[in-house]
Order: sequence, then structure tokens, then C-alpha cells
Amino acid sequence: MEPEDNPPMPEVSAPRAVPDHPGQIDQSGSGPVLSYLNWALLGSQGLRAGWSVLIFYYLYRFFNFAIGSVVFLLYPAIAKFDQSPITGLIGELIPLAALMAAAAIVARIEHRTILDYNLTGPRRLSQFLAGAAAGIVALSVLVGALYWGGWLHFGAVALSGVGIVQYAALWAVVFLVVGLVEEGSFRCYLQFTLTRGISFWWALAAIAVLCGDLLLRTKGNGVWGVYSIALLGLVPCLLLYLKRVENSGFWQAAWVTSTAFGFIHTSNNGENWIGIFAAAGIGFVFCVSVRLTGSAWWAIGCHAAWDWAETYFYGTADSGLTAQGHYMTASPAGAALWSGGTDGPEGSVLVIPVVLLILVALIAIYGRKKVAEHSAQALEKAAI
Repeated sequence: MEPEDNPPMPEVSAPRAVPDHPGQIDQSGSGPVLSYLNWALLGSQGLRAGWSVLIFYYLYRFFNFAIGSVVFLLYPAIAKFDQSPITGLIGELIPLAALMAAAAIVARIEHRTILDYNLTGPRRLSQFLAGAAAGIVALSVLVGALYWGGWLHFGAVALSGVGIVQYAALWAVVFLVVGLVEEGSFRCYLQFTLTRGISFWWALAAIAVLCGDLLLRTKGNGVWGVYSIALLGLVPCLLLYLKRVENSGFWQAAWVTSTAFGFIHTSNNGENWIGIFAAAGIGFVFCVSVRLTGSAWWAIGCHAAWDWAETYFYGTADSGLTAQGHYMTASPAGAALWSGGTDGPEGSVLVIPVVLLILVALIAIYGRKKVAEHSAQALEKAAI
């Protein structure tokens, strides 16, 4: 997994030179064995991306199990999965703590900080708020289309008085944590790490492993959503490879992380293939947002706000689950292809144009700003 892109690196002392190939003898006198070992473990940017991902994965699994065991022991009610905000928050804080612990250790090994994993960049608060606004607007457009078509019916408002504010705040915190966990895993750590060390063939191998696992075990629901997004990304990524496009590692990584994002959603109850495809598709949109804004904060805000509006405000199912303490009450009507059925709005075929709408708006707004910034930088260099 030789690096293709070079993301910003923190200032650290220069590492000892690493052999370009395993046959090159280490000039320090340590011999060919250590020379081969150095070549296998280290690249021009330190620890190779593949080893970094493996270390991160097993550290995350360990911390998630260890922290989760303690929490289940102290708070056994969490095992009931009653979909209340308190239970949801505790359940999401476990992977967040595991994620931060694993990322902190890997960052230490790589001489980085956690913020280096796509969490730096300009105007982070405004990017987060803009993403949150986009998430609410996009989900409202989807719900409005379903209501207009007769595929979603609304009942009585489920909350009143102080309960409206209380549950709104609680679910906002829950989905902020959800956004931090899922975006922190996929658009922060994995996207950053794979970008610096992936090629088309390694990306294809990773996709094959994910699809092969589903094929052999038929894990979860909606597996064709994963197959579809994997095939959709195949030709563009192959063309980037064949044309030797510079810095294409980001898009190879986006193909892998988006497919993997759809993959993890197959374990949710009530999912259909459209919902899985939409999850992978919005994962790609979030990768584009990282490219255009310089960080994952827009994606975190959009992710959290979309889930909040879907679960709390409109009271629809979210990946097959309906939460306690929602403001409005909604139920699907008609064919599941249009209504989303038990999956909720994300399972409706109408989610696909909405995801495309988000992508177009993102490129129109931030792509123009990026071009303007590049033009300004070019003028400054010309003036110098």
C-alpha cells in the first residue's frame, strides 16, 4: 500500500531512512532481516497505512469490549434496547470512548494528534453548523416528498410542554455522539489513513473482502445495496488508476470507506437495499465534503442533524428503529419502494435524488469557494 497522496503531517523529527525495497541492505549494519522488516512496516510517511488500520481495528475492538463490559455491568438496563435517549446515549458513548482511545494510541505511534485525522481546517464551527442546516433541510425535503405523494401519514403530536424541549435536547446530544462515532471512524481516521497509502488494487481487494463476507454469510439485510455501491465505484476508480491521475488515493479511499459504511448498516433490523445504498451514497457525499471543506466537521453536523430530524422531529423510523420521545408521529403508507416501509424515509427510492441534491449543493457552494481560494493563492504567488 505505497502512499499516493501526502496529507499534512505534524512537525516531527525526521525518521531514519527506510529502504526503497526489501533487497536494499540497511547501511546501519543491522543486516538484511531488519532491512526487510523495516520495508514491510514502514513507508515514506512512517507506519504503513495497512498496519495502521489493523492496529486501530483491534484496539477499537478491545476497548469497545472492555468499556462495554463495564457499562453493561453497572447499567444492565442498556441491554433492553428500549430506544430511549438515555439508553441510546450510553450505548453510543461506549464506541465513542473506544474510538478515541484507539485513535489516541495510533496517533501516538504515528507522531500525530487525533485532530490530524481530518478534524483540522478552517471555520470548523461554521462548517459544522452549515452541515447541520443541510441535514435538516435535506431530510425535510425527503419527508415533504413522501407526504405529498401520500407515502407518509402524520398523526397527532406526541409531546407537549417541557417534554418538547427536553427530548429535543437529549436526542440532539445522542445524535451528535452518533455523528462523532461514525464520521470519526470513516471520514476521519479511515479516510485520512487510507488516502495516504492505498492504490486501486488494494482498494479493490478491500471491496472484495467486504462483498465476499456478505456473499458467504448473507449478513443482515439489503446486501444488494453494498454490491451496488461497490460496482458503481469500480469504473471511476479504475479509470483514475489507468490514467495515473495524481493524488487519486483520496477517491480510492472514498470508494472503500463508503462501501464499508453501507456494509456496517446491513446489521440493522428493517433495512432494505435502497437504505443500504443510500447510506453508502451519503458516505461518499461526506467524503466529498471533506475534500471541499478541508475537514469532517460539515459531515458530522449533517449526519447528526439528519438523524435528529428523522428520529425526533418527524418521528419516522430510522434504519428500521422508532425511538421513544419523538415530537411528531408518522407512519409509512403504500408500497415500500416509495414509502420506505419499515426502514423509514431512508428506505424510499426518493432518498436517492435527495442524496444527489445534497452532493450538487455541496459542490456548487464549496467547490466555488475552493476555486476562488486556489485563484487567490495563485495570484499571491505570482505577485511574490
